[in-house]
Parts: sequence; C-alpha cells; structure tokens
Amino acid sequence: MAPLSHIDPRTMPPREAKSAWRSVVRQGRLRRGERRTNENAESFRDRVLTLPEAEGITCVSIYASRAHEPGTMPLILALHERGVEVLMPRLGDGLVRGWGVFSGMDGMLERAPGRPPEPSGEFLPADRLADAQLIVVPALGVDTKGTRLGQGAGWYDRALADATPGVPIVALVFDDEFHDADVRAVPRERHDVPVTIVVTPSSVARIGA
Repeated sequence: MAPLSHIDPRTMPPREAKSAWRSVVRQGRLRRGERRTNENAESFRDRVLTLPEAEGITCVSIYASRAHEPGTMPLILALHERGVEVLMPRLGDGLVRGWGVFSGMDGMLERAPGRPPEPSGEFLPADRLADAQLIVVPALGVDTKGTRLGQGAGWYDRALADATPGVPIVALVFDDEFHDADVRAVPRERHDVPVTIVVTPSSVARIGA
C-alpha cells in the first residue's frame, strides 16, 4: 500500500486520489489497538463537550461510529444524559435519507451487516437536520482548509444541504489524519462541503481562525 506522500491530488483526478487516500487511511486504522481507540473515544467526548459551540445546545447530530473509526458512543451517551436531543443517521425504505433520535443503547439496531447501528423509533425526514445546533461528521482525513475526506458515498455532503446555515460542522479524526493543506491537501471536488472545526484526540482546530 502506497503511503499518502505518493498520492498527489495535483497530478491525479480527484476521485482517483480520494480512493487511494481512503485505502491508506483504512489500512492504518486497522492497525490501531482497541485500548488506544477506546481511550481516544473518551478524548473526543471531552474535547467536543468543552467546545464553546456545544454550550447550552439542545439538539445535535452525530453519527454512530464503527470499529476502528474515531469513537462517538461516549459523546453520544454524555449528551443524552444531559438531555440533549441526539439525531443520528437512518436509512428508510428505498435508501431514503433521514434521521432517528437516540433513546439509549437498547434502542440501537444493526439493520444490515457492515452498516453502522441506527436508533429505532420514528423515522424523521432529512430536513430535521435543520434543528441541529452542532453537527458531528465522520472523516477519513481533514486538512487545514476544512476539506473533509468522507467514506465515498456522499451521504453527508447531501445531508448537509438541510443544515441551518452557520451551524458548526465538526469532523473527528485521529491526530495523524489532520493535515496542513499547504503540505498535504485533501483531494477536493466541487460538491464537497467543508467543515468548520476539527477535533482530534489531542487538539481542536477552527478552520479559518
């Protein structure tokens, strides 16, 4: 597997560069130990909860992390315990994009192998995201211009069209997945929606600050 230094978005088509980048990051994540991943999940929780943008919020959108991803469950549980409404992605009939409200671990269902768990209960329409005062999105990499490398399906780039303008968009990545755009820019396409805050286990960065 070629390292990221061999992937140059300036000389490769963006889609090809993204695919190669994803492969490298996913291989690297598989090598992370479970103990460290769990410790990082607690760090992500603590850093997001101490964001000024998270103070006093009543509704937040967060994804359910899968194995080897930056862990979100400690954050979800902490927000739920505070009485914050937690919106999580759901797929309805015909792969319609929507949301569900987290009600506890007992209400989380794995609807298909390989897909992240989803909350049971009422299926909410896509435009319900407009209620979120903070949106936490998955990423395989982010750079200092806010370019986010997603999983490749474009789910969040489409979903974020329903977000209220100006709402903070937070990407969670491991420390080595946050890049200086002047040194190693994440491949970008026209439809990519930038993030405004990047949280790693050891830092918080505000894009453009």
